[in-house]
Amino acid sequence: MIQALGALLIGGVFVFAGIEHFLKFGAMRDHLAAQKFPAPALMLAAGSVVEIIAGFLLAAGIARPFAACALIIFTLATNLMLLRFWACEEPERQVLRNAFLINIAVIGGLLLAGTL
Repeated sequence: MIQALGALLIGGVFVFAGIEHFLKFGAMRDHLAAQKFPAPALMLAAGSVVEIIAGFLLAAGIARPFAACALIIFTLATNLMLLRFWACEEPERQVLRNAFLINIAVIGGLLLAGTL
């Protein structure tokens, strides 16, 4: 029961984030473009769809290992492409490093949620 609640919560966060990306699509796309992201609109739309679908599957308990794996890959890719703390100076480095480490913890939660 506790594991199912955990999967619901972590999956729900991804669903919420994916929907929010679509609601703020223009600003998010412009942010990615400013960071020299390739095909920012396509990448944003594809990533947001992955978040929504895989997050829903995880939260609903459907194909949990698949959903968790998709979200792990998404989170790793996002970390490496967007939270490049090693290329920044302080204080931005600390902020990005903290976000990077939080996402590593989320990956730990996804590993647990995907093995229920």
